[in-house]
Amino acid sequence: MSKEFGKVAVLMGGNSAEREISLISGRAVLEALLSQGVDAHAFDPSERPLWSLKQEGFARAFIVLHGRFGEDGTVQGALETLGIPYTGSGVMASALAMDKWRTKLVWMAAGVPTPRFRLVDAQSQADEVIAELGLPLIIKPAREGSSIGVTKVSQAADFAPALAQALERDPLVIAEEFVTGQELTAAVLGDTALPLVRIEAPEGKYDYQNKYFTDVVRYHCPAGIAAETEAAIRAAGLRAFQVLGCRSWGRGDVILRADGSFAFLEMNTAPGMTSHSLVPMAAREAGLPFETLCLEILRSASLG
Repeated sequence: MSKEFGKVAVLMGGNSAEREISLISGRAVLEALLSQGVDAHAFDPSERPLWSLKQEGFARAFIVLHGRFGEDGTVQGALETLGIPYTGSGVMASALAMDKWRTKLVWMAAGVPTPRFRLVDAQSQADEVIAELGLPLIIKPAREGSSIGVTKVSQAADFAPALAQALERDPLVIAEEFVTGQELTAAVLGDTALPLVRIEAPEGKYDYQNKYFTDVVRYHCPAGIAAETEAAIRAAGLRAFQVLGCRSWGRGDVILRADGSFAFLEMNTAPGMTSHSLVPMAAREAGLPFETLCLEILRSASLG
C-alpha cells in the first residue's frame, strides 16, 4: 500500500441532482487509486457526517461530488475547517464557478469570450428577452450542472414553460443567446491546458441522458480543428480557469463558431470521471492513462 498519500477518502454521491453520476465517477476513481496501491475508501457525505473523516484518520480527500453541496464550496469549506487537504478548486473558486451568472461577469471583466445573456425571473416577458437575445435562446438554472434544467427555446410559446422548469431548480436563472458551432471542452490539469475534445451529439442534443446513458454521442480527441485555433482556445481555457481562481483540475465548455470565434459557456471544477467523461479523454491524448490522471489530481490536493 502506497504511503505517499496516507488514507484517502473518495467523496462521492452526496445530495445533489447529480448524485447518480457522482457515484459512477467516484467508483471509477476509487478503483483507479486502489489499482495504484493507494489506501483509498469510498465516502458518501449523504450517509456519514463529514467530521468523521477526521475521526477515522483520513489524510486527504479526492472530491468527486458533482453539483450543489459538493462542487459549490460547501464541502471545500468543511474540509478546510477539518484541516484535510482536498482535490479541486478552493472555496471561492468552487462557489464562483458553480454560479454561471457570476462566472460570466468575471469572464466579461477579464476578456474571456462568453455568449450574451441576461438574468430572468417569473416576471420576465418573453418578447423583451427575445428582442434582446434572439431565437433560439437557452434558459438555464445558474447553479446546476450536467445540463439539468436547461432548455432550448425555439419559439416564444416555449419561453414560459422553460423558465418555470429552470425556476424549479434555482431562483437564479439566466437566458443566454444560442451560439451555433462545434461543441468543445477545454480541460485543465494544474497549469496545463489539455488537448481539446470535440463533441458530436445527435441534433446537437448533448443533454443529461446523452451525456451519461447512451452511446449516440461521438467524441473526437484530437478535436480535428486548425492547430492555431486549438492553441488559442486552450490558452483562453487556461485563462478562464485561472481568472476564477481555480486550481488542481477542471473543464471549460466552449462553442467554436463557423467564423473561427469562440465562446465559453461554463467552468466545471469537479468534472465527471465516468466512461463517457471528457477530462480522461483529453488526458489520454496527452499521454496520461486514467490511473495516472487520478494520481496527479490526488497529488494536487491542498488546503486554502
